[in-house]
Amino acid sequence: MEEREPNILMNEAERLKMEGNHKDAIKICEKMLVEDLECVEAYEEIGDNYLSLREYDKAKKALEKALKVDPKGANSNYLLGFLYSATGEFKQSVKYLELSDSFEPNHPEILRCLGWSLYHDGQRQRGLVLLERALNLAPNDALILSDLGVCYLNSKNFERSQSLFHKILEIEPDNEKAKECLNAVKFFQHEYKKLKEKKMKKFS
Repeated sequence: MEEREPNILMNEAERLKMEGNHKDAIKICEKMLVEDLECVEAYEEIGDNYLSLREYDKAKKALEKALKVDPKGANSNYLLGFLYSATGEFKQSVKYLELSDSFEPNHPEILRCLGWSLYHDGQRQRGLVLLERALNLAPNDALILSDLGVCYLNSKNFERSQSLFHKILEIEPDNEKAKECLNAVKFFQHEYKKLKEKKMKKFS
């Protein structure tokens, strides 16, 4: 019974997290750490819950403790990379996500976040390549489709961006973010076309 208890507690913490009860999930993980100060999964869960609460300092503290116990933890490195992406520190984000990718290659979610961070760190082409790779591994993942669509919009590849947001709406017809992004693509495509025509008139 004692051996099973950590699994029971972790399952309960996972359930609470999925229900949005992040504070209660954190309390359960802290209870697990009283029994085992080197429980990596508990630190990861605490970090993940604090990420959802946007309490980034507390999330970082928990995830760094997880990495002290297991520096090669793919999930800990991924979550820390995600954290730095959320705070706009893309170089740091790339560092941890590349480590995560090396420990768990070809994971669509890791590649999604790594591609996004690379793109926003100025390595646009490499970022797009990794996002396309993530999409190839998970063709119906709305988060990958959305991130790739936003990046192509920023790169002024309006046709590709539009097709990606259309794909999201085929999968999730009520996805409001995709609808907003699709309208943004159409708007910027129209404005960019007008700007190009204006420049052509100027130099003709």
